[in-house]
Amino acid sequence: MTELLLLTGSALWLGILTSVSPCPLATNIAAISFVGRRLESPRLVLASGLLYTAGRVLTYSLLGALLVSSVLAAPAAALVLQKYMNQVLGPVLILVGMLLLELITFGSFGGGLATRLQERADRWGVLGALLLGVVFALSFCPVSATLFFGSLLTIAVKARSGVLLPAVYGIGTGLPVFAFAIIVALGARSVGKVFDKVRVFERWARRTTGVVFLGIGIYYTLVYVFRVI
Repeated sequence: MTELLLLTGSALWLGILTSVSPCPLATNIAAISFVGRRLESPRLVLASGLLYTAGRVLTYSLLGALLVSSVLAAPAAALVLQKYMNQVLGPVLILVGMLLLELITFGSFGGGLATRLQERADRWGVLGALLLGVVFALSFCPVSATLFFGSLLTIAVKARSGVLLPAVYGIGTGLPVFAFAIIVALGARSVGKVFDKVRVFERWARRTTGVVFLGIGIYYTLVYVFRVI
């Protein structure tokens, strides 16, 4: 039970970290502008926020279930993972930590995709938020791809949890939009200060998590790869 809570908390934290990272945050801001276009109807804003988050949760759940079940269903792959998971986990965590600390960087991509999708989703009304959630969840950039495929799926495979952990991760990635929807539903119209705090939180959270991941990755590598500890 304790291990499950720890893994669930880790999945939620990875989702939150993804949501406030620069590239995913840009898509979340686009989603917020879509969700908040009907400020005169707080109920519609809240419904849109819920649907957007549901779209992300559904996408990551299906993707996680497909990938984890595919790996575990293959006896050879499951045997390799069981034998070498700890050896692989160390280098993966080092890579993720270096990326979060910006010791290595990749170019961004996806230019005006968010704007085009936002315009198309607008034709769907409130249900367009669900479409945005699904598509934005699949719009991986280097940071989100590393956190999902490198970190989240690694612990999901190890825990044999192809739905729960990816679903919790999806909740974390949609939190900024859902939080905005709640703020609007409660009657607050200005969220500029909130975004300023989110950016500060992102820098602190990313660097702290990067240091932790780097430290754990080095430890796992020394123990399970080089066997010097």
